[in-house]
Amino acid sequence: MTETQVTTALAALAQTQRLRAFRALVVAGKNGLTPSYMAEQLGVAPNTLSFHLKELAHSGLVDVEPRGRQLIYRANFGNMHALLGFLTQECCQGEPCELTPPLPCTTC
Repeated sequence: MTETQVTTALAALAQTQRLRAFRALVVAGKNGLTPSYMAEQLGVAPNTLSFHLKELAHSGLVDVEPRGRQLIYRANFGNMHALLGFLTQECCQGEPCELTPPLPCTTC
């Protein structure tokens, strides 16, 4: 990821409702969620959630797929892992680190 992409992604996550929505999509996995289900689950007005989902999609952290009259939102796991990789790249200046990399997800 470029620094511009990283700052865009971090800016998108730097708002409580967007962070909650993104985490809900991560939990949902590859099946994703509809905005109406997410709005109910998160206790957010649908029009407010729509704005937040648009910002997450613009950041590249979320993908959207039209399915008939509905939209399915999914976390973009590739970009999420790229963001985490950028943030942890070259941590501890090559010295042994207390952080252990998370195991790669085998379902997404």
